[in-house]
Formats: sequence, C-alpha cells, structure tokens
Amino acid sequence: MKKTTTLALPLLGAAATALLASEHLFNFAFKRVNYVPETSADKQKYADAYYAYVDWFKAIPKTTWYLHEHDPRNRMVATYIPAATTSERTVIIAHGYKGNGETMANFAKMYHELGFNVLLPDDRGHGESAGKYISFGWLDRLDYQQWIQQVIDRTSPRVQILLFGVSMGGATMEMLSGETLPAQVKAIIADCGYSSVEAELVYLLKRWYHLPKYPIEPLVSTISKRRLGYYLNDVTSIDQLKKNRRPILFIHGEKDVYVPVGMAYENYAATPAAKQLWIVKNATHAESFWINPTRYRAHVLDFLRTYFDPELPAE
Repeated sequence: MKKTTTLALPLLGAAATALLASEHLFNFAFKRVNYVPETSADKQKYADAYYAYVDWFKAIPKTTWYLHEHDPRNRMVATYIPAATTSERTVIIAHGYKGNGETMANFAKMYHELGFNVLLPDDRGHGESAGKYISFGWLDRLDYQQWIQQVIDRTSPRVQILLFGVSMGGATMEMLSGETLPAQVKAIIADCGYSSVEAELVYLLKRWYHLPKYPIEPLVSTISKRRLGYYLNDVTSIDQLKKNRRPILFIHGEKDVYVPVGMAYENYAATPAAKQLWIVKNATHAESFWINPTRYRAHVLDFLRTYFDPELPAE
C-alpha cells in the first residue's frame, strides 16, 4: 500500500499541474481583453502608416449598427461606412485576434476607395461587442450570417456582398463559407487564416512553449466545450471550405510563423469552388498588405474583376 501511495502522489501532482496549465492557457488564449495589444516588433515600422489609416477611419462619416441592441449580454456592434456615392457593393470585414473593427482601417479605406460600402463588426469578446470569451471564428460565423442579412435588409436586395478577413478574421470567413449564404454574397477573400483552431493551438504550444499536444490540448478542448459549447477539433476551416461554393482568394505571407503558410495550402486544397492562392514573398503574419499596399490592392482588384464585378475599375 505504501508503494502504491508513493507512485500515486507524483501522478496526482502531474495531473494537477497539467490541469492548472490548461486553465491558464485557456484563459490566456480565449478570455477577452478590453484593449488592443501592441503589434509585434517586426510590424512597428508600419506604425505611422497604420495610424494615418486610423485617423482616416475616425474622420470618415459612419454609423453604428447592432445585433441584439437591447440585450447587453448578447449585443454585437459594428461600424458602417457608406460609399462616397450610392453603391450596391458592400464588403464585410472581419478583424484579427484581439483586434476590433478599427484595426482594419487600412482595408476599410482600400475598399471605400474602390466604391464599396464597408461594414466592420467587433467580434464576440472584442471591442464594443459583448462576450466573455473569444471563439476564434466558430461562433462569430453565426453573427456574420446576421450581419449579412442586416446589410441586405438595410441597403438593397440587389446588394453584392464581399466577405473579407485577416488572420482570425480570415479563418472566420473560411468557416462562414460552409454555411448557407444568400445569393447576394458573391465572393470571399481570406488573408492568412488558419486551417483549424486545434492545429493552430498545437502549433503554438510547440513553437512558443515547447510543449507536446498531450495532455494540454485535450484539456483545453474540454474547457472550451464546457464554456463555449464546442471541442477544438469541431472548429475547422477545412471542413467548412469543403462545402464552399463561392469564389475565394487565399492570401498568405511566405514567412508567416504565427499561422504557418502550410495552412494556406491545406485550405486551398480543401476548396472545390473557384479559387486563387497568392503567397506573398517575404511577408510575415498579416504583413502582406503592408509590404506593398499598391500591389495588394491590385491583386485584390484583379480577383474582384474576375469573380465579383467586372465593372470595377481596372488599375
């Protein structure tokens, strides 16, 4: 009996340590923060350009839209920027992890200059929207279905809708692509989205903490199921993209070490719809626009003229 007790104590200690580590990791990754963290050191060189876009965003006429406006626990908030002249083209832009609509100001300006109305939601657990936890796109995709319908209801049944997202926002649009979408949704652009939340977590566990998948990931997945309603392996862009029927452009930085570029190839391979893949040379995570905004705009516009609206201006 004494020998059994001696063996059991280290096992119990290891289990307790794993549980505590998993709880810490879940809270770090999934719990909302009420601020936008500073960008990575390699992106600081773009700070002046970024804040110039933010200044444009703050000055441009806009309105605030809501989902569940009178329910504080479920209220979702978005910024709507109408086109300079009446337009039946609208882009819905999904922001990245721990960002908000304002952090997509550069893309909002790009599309606004192309004649689009722009809708910029704050996702669950981000910005002005409600939510204790970040859902990494899986629950957000349900909110975006409602935002799409609101665009149709509040603008025109003839509206042409583009879905666009970066990083977590890119994955959100990939996950949304597998849902039943109205005919007004014409195309999708996903910049550096991950193939699945589980794969992304396992990758970062190894890269950042030098930890294996087991036992941490299954424990974090169990916490997710209890608090958010899904296991991590339920949340996959790949399975959703297999059901996608909309033309889609995948963009990914060649040197992305946050969402590895291999995930772009996985997402592209999973898609049966018309598709394009642009791997941006020397770009790190979410850097493809910043390396050369003019080239980025031209590449996006070429895709849009092919699959969204040939009447868009050529450059």
